[in-house]
Formats: sequence, structure tokens, C-alpha cells
Amino acid sequence: MHFYVREADWVTEQASIAAIRSQVFIEEQHVPPELEWDGLDESALHLLAMAEDGQVMGCARVLSDGGIGRMAVLVSWRQQGVGRALLQAAISACQRHGWLDIHLSAQTHAVVFYEKAGFEVISDEYMDAGIPHKAMKLHV
Repeated sequence: MHFYVREADWVTEQASIAAIRSQVFIEEQHVPPELEWDGLDESALHLLAMAEDGQVMGCARVLSDGGIGRMAVLVSWRQQGVGRALLQAAISACQRHGWLDIHLSAQTHAVVFYEKAGFEVISDEYMDAGIPHKAMKLHV
């Protein structure tokens, strides 16, 4: 199925974004809700991956410091290029806004995914929400 990625308005599309993040992070990965809902969403740029028929597939969040995060793809849409498309859209949004210190906190199992997009590991492994992570920065 074909899909597209677009910017999403937090105020009007909060329910769709929250549903994806709740399912992936809170239910699937057992992230405590108080850590997931960190108060940064209102000022962030949000992206939604949408199937042609209007189904939401995944989301990502970009902060004004060039931080990419909260990337989540629903399990039924994984391994179909949705994550890669969300990441490219997030990088493009950072560049468009002049946020050139593009960085993220990658779950350790996903480091190779981000390396394929040009990110480099810049930290030792650390725990975030009980999940091993590594800080990464886009090499430009």
C-alpha cells in the first residue's frame, strides 16, 4: 500500500498522534505514561505517516533544537519503509527550519537503522525509560 508523510497539527491531530505513541511506547514497550507525555508536544513539529486510505501508520516529533524523537510505527506497518520516510521527513523539516544540529536518542536495537541515514553514535549506552539508548548525531 502506498503512503505519505505530512506535517500534523498537534492541537487538531493530537488524538491520532497520541494513539500511535500510546500503542508503541506505553503498551508495547512499557514506557511509563508520565515519561512519554513530557510537555514538549505543544511546541514541537509533528509528522504523521498516512496510508492512502487515511489510516495512520506512524509518527515522529521534531524539536526546535534539531532533536528528532518519538518516532513510532504501528506494528502492522513495520518493514515497509514507513520509518525511513518519517526519518527523512524529519531531517528535511530540520533543514528547512535551519535546525542544523540534528540529533536523536536511539534505542540501541535501532542504531543501525539510523546509521543507514547518516547518523553517528556519539555516546555510550544509557538507559531511558528502562530501554537502552545511544545518543546519535547526523553527520553532515
